[in-house]
Amino acid sequence: MFYVYILATKYNKMLYIGVTNNLEGRVRQHQDRIIDGYTKKYNVTKLVHFEEYQYVYDAIAREKRLKNWHKQWKINQITKYNPDWQDLAADWHDSDPETSSG
Repeated sequence: MFYVYILATKYNKMLYIGVTNNLEGRVRQHQDRIIDGYTKKYNVTKLVHFEEYQYVYDAIAREKRLKNWHKQWKINQITKYNPDWQDLAADWHDSDPETSSG
């Protein structure tokens, strides 16, 4: 499976759209700030939307369409399926270093 995903900053000011075949691993890379670039620079790590595709070509085509949308259209898409902008990956990992007491 292939995934198109949208990440947001803590207060949803900035968005990032990407495509991957390993959503959990890729989100973790963004959260751990392993990859240099936009998400690392602006701390864009909250998974707020994703879509699943069987074929990589469909996922890439969707990613390109979303990237060309106006920001408000992207916000509407996220809000439609995730009205509270919850971090959809929040429970994917045992502990969050920012909130962990250990």
